[in-house]
Amino acid sequence: MLVLVTYDVATSDDGGTRRLRRVARACSDYGLRVQKSVFECQVGQKEWVALRARLLDEAKLEKDSVRFYFLDAEAIQRTEHHGVGKPLDLEEPLVL
Repeated sequence: MLVLVTYDVATSDDGGTRRLRRVARACSDYGLRVQKSVFECQVGQKEWVALRARLLDEAKLEKDSVRFYFLDAEAIQRTEHHGVGKPLDLEEPLVL
């Protein structure tokens, strides 16, 4: 499944910068950054459960926010990208 993860972490309090880095790291472990606080994560059911639990554990939900958008094949086909940073096709092999 393709999950779009967005977050907003309050960095004005103690530990906020650390939380921000940890939330971003969790997202980057499962997906690709497409904007500063937006990741596209192609995950299976077990990975999704682990990612969700990790993010909800890292965030301080009384100050931070995490949102998950589940994209089906139709939504993916209707996605447009304009500007810098050509998006990667998550269905194609990734060669580094």
